[in-house]
Amino acid sequence: MPETNKTRKGEELDLGSLRDYLQTALGREIDSLEVLQFPAGSSNLTYSVSFDNDDYVLRRPPFGNQVKTAHDMSREFRVLSRLSHVYRPAPVPLLFCDDESVIGSEFFLMERRRGVIVRGEWPFKFDRARESALTFMQNLADLHSIDYEAAGLADLGRPEGYARRQVEGWSKRYLKSKTDDWPEIENAIKWLNEEIPTTETDTALVHNDYKFDNIVLDPADPTNIVGVLDWEMATIGSPLMDLGTTLGYWMSAEAGEEMMSMPFNPRVLMEQISREELVSMYAEASGRDVSNVAYYYVFGTFKIAVIAQQIYYRYAMGFTSDERFAHFNQFVGTLGRIASRAIERND
Repeated sequence: MPETNKTRKGEELDLGSLRDYLQTALGREIDSLEVLQFPAGSSNLTYSVSFDNDDYVLRRPPFGNQVKTAHDMSREFRVLSRLSHVYRPAPVPLLFCDDESVIGSEFFLMERRRGVIVRGEWPFKFDRARESALTFMQNLADLHSIDYEAAGLADLGRPEGYARRQVEGWSKRYLKSKTDDWPEIENAIKWLNEEIPTTETDTALVHNDYKFDNIVLDPADPTNIVGVLDWEMATIGSPLMDLGTTLGYWMSAEAGEEMMSMPFNPRVLMEQISREELVSMYAEASGRDVSNVAYYYVFGTFKIAVIAQQIYYRYAMGFTSDERFAHFNQFVGTLGRIASRAIERND
């Protein structure tokens, strides 16, 4: 997949209006403005904005967005404004615009981190794969070790009762966007609500969507992470629930060919490194007790299914014509079956 493409039909930006706004906001003349779109990603829309030999990234909510709290540009801008001072992989934001008349929604502009975003295919030597996986999990542990109070991020979320709110909240989101009957998803909802951890006290700054296609790697060294992207769901909460989401994206052969070919993580890494090994890497890097990781894995798998369902709902309701989403309901069913198998095995 090319890094950028022409903007998809129906997702164009008003270049004249954007140019006028940027000239005023940045206090400089802009001779020429070029906007391309990053074709990957299925939530917030991301564009490459270039002018006067400088490249930036623009983020805006998806068209037809029905869940404003899940696409809050001001919140993501605030997270990056503070986090980029204490966490090197976080891109530095430049400006936030709440005037929806400029491009039809609020948006923010941030620096562009150049590097390799891996989507399915592993472009490096195979002998670096395990080292890269270790770095991947170490980086997650590093994020969870940040003193979020000192960084000014304590107001991002309420850690008390976090697990219950997450399980109940994602359950409601699924029911609100439901289009098909998937008994396995209903089973996962029931089990997750019945087994919510009640003694959890560990809290951290969590990314909430940490996977390989949300990190940027150094082209010369796949063990060097130069950027972590997509902070729209970052909050203060359970680091093990964050780990669970990462594990939910990590497919194994039993998930089937289609799921193994999804671009979330490099296939060669998923074929060589098991989820159990990822858990061990994280446990060693963080020092956390991961004995109840099965619950968090099921939660992560369910949450990803709900994200896919919300995206499919937008397509089914005609809010987007992006054909990539035409069969996302089938992913929901598959993820439900994966979650149900994990519940049966308690792994």
